[in-house]
Amino acid sequence: MKTLLNKKWMVLVAIGAGSFMSALDGSIVNTVLPVLRDVFNSDVATIEWVVTVYLLVLSGLLLTFGRLGDLRGHKTIYLWGFAIFVGSSALCGLAWSSTMLVVFRGLQAIGGAMLASNSAAIVTGNIAPEQRGRAFGMVSTMTYLGLTVGPSLGGWLTQAFGWRTIFYINVPVGAIALALGIIFIPQDRSNEANQRFDVLGAGVFMAGLTSLMLGLNKGADWGWSSSAVIGLLAGALILMAVFVFVERKAKSPMLDLTLFRIPLFTTATVSAILNYVCVYSIIFLMPFYLIQGRGLSPAQAGLMLTIQPILMAIVAPISGMLSDKIGSRWPGMLGMGVLAGGLVYLSTLGQTSPLWMVALGMALVGVGTGTFISPNTSALMGAAPRERQGIASGVQGAARNFGMVLGIGMAGAIFTTHLAQNTTDALFSGISVGFLAAAGVAVLGIISSALKDEKVKA
Repeated sequence: MKTLLNKKWMVLVAIGAGSFMSALDGSIVNTVLPVLRDVFNSDVATIEWVVTVYLLVLSGLLLTFGRLGDLRGHKTIYLWGFAIFVGSSALCGLAWSSTMLVVFRGLQAIGGAMLASNSAAIVTGNIAPEQRGRAFGMVSTMTYLGLTVGPSLGGWLTQAFGWRTIFYINVPVGAIALALGIIFIPQDRSNEANQRFDVLGAGVFMAGLTSLMLGLNKGADWGWSSSAVIGLLAGALILMAVFVFVERKAKSPMLDLTLFRIPLFTTATVSAILNYVCVYSIIFLMPFYLIQGRGLSPAQAGLMLTIQPILMAIVAPISGMLSDKIGSRWPGMLGMGVLAGGLVYLSTLGQTSPLWMVALGMALVGVGTGTFISPNTSALMGAAPRERQGIASGVQGAARNFGMVLGIGMAGAIFTTHLAQNTTDALFSGISVGFLAAAGVAVLGIISSALKDEKVKA
C-alpha cells in the first residue's frame, strides 16, 4: 500500500489518466464515424478527415513537442497539452459543420502531441530503472482500458445523448487528469534551457512526415500509382533528406541523430514500428472478417474485438515487471513470437470457423502484444540520455503512428487487391494473406528484439 501511495507512483496515476483519455477519445471517434457522416450529410472521403487530420498533425508534431519538453520542462508542455486537448474537445462538441469538426480535431491533435511526446519522458525521469518496466506496464494497461471501453461507451453515449457527448466526455475526464498532473508530477528543470529551438528543423520534419503519412494513408484510396501519391512520397523522401542535412549542421538540433548510434535505442525503435504494423493490420482486417465475412452485428464484432486489448491490459504490467529483472530482450522476442503465431492462426480462420476459435486467435495476439510493448518501451526510453528523454518519447510516439499507417496501408493494399479479383473467396483469401504478411513482419520483430544490446541499462 505504501508503494502505491508513494508520490513517484502517483505520477503513474496522472500519466495513466492521460493515456486513458487519449485512447478513449481515439477509439470512440473511430466508432461513430458513420454517425458523423449522416449528421453532417457528408461523403465518406470528407468525414475520414476527422481521423486523418488528427493523425497527420499528431505525427508531425511529436518530435517538436518532445524537444520543447527537453528545453522547457516536460511537465510544462504536458500540462499545456492537457489544457489544449480538453478545450478543443469542447469545441469539437460544438462543431456546426464537418469542416469545423476537422479544424477542431486538428487543434485537438496539437494537445495530443504535447501529451504523447512527454508522457514517457515523465515516467522515465521519475521512476527508477529497476522499476521502469512495471511502470510502463501500468501506463499501458490504462491505454488498453481506454481502447476497450471506448467503442461501447461511444455507442451508448451517441444513442442516449447524441454524438456531441463523445467529445464532451473528455472535459471531466481531462479535468481530473489535469488536476492529478498539477499535483503529482514534479516540475523538472532542463539543463538546456539556454539553447534555441530548431525552428527550421521542426518545419522541415513536419512537412516531410506529413507528406509521408498522407501518402501512405491515402495510397489505397487514391491509388498507389497515382501522381498524387507518388508526388507525396517522393516529396517526403526529399524533405527527409533535407531534414537530416539541416540537423547535422544545427548547433541545437531538434532531433539528435546521435541517438541512433545507440544500438539499444535503434533496435527498440525498429521493433516498435514492426509491432505496430502487426497490431494495426489486425485492427484493419478483423472487422471485415467478423462483419462482412461472418455476418456478425457491429455490437457482436465490437465485443469480439475487445478480447485483444483486455488481454494486453492484463499481460502488460506482468511483462513489464519481468523485464525489470531479466531485461527486455527475451520478453520482446517472446511477445513477437506469440504475436507471429497468433497471426498465422488467424490466417487459417474461414467462414465456418467456430467463434471460440476466433476468440482464441484474438487472445493470442493480445498476449503477444502485451508481452512485447512494456519491455520494449522501457528499453527505448532507458537507452536515451536524460537530457534527450523528450525526443526519445517523441520517437516512440512517431514509431507507433508510422507503424499504424504502414500496417493499415499494407493490409489495405493486400485486401483490396484480392477483392478486385471478384472470386467467391476473395474476401477470406485477402484477409488470410494479410494476416500472413503481418506474421512475416512479426518474425522480423523477433529478429530485431534478439539484436538488442542491453549493455545500456533499460
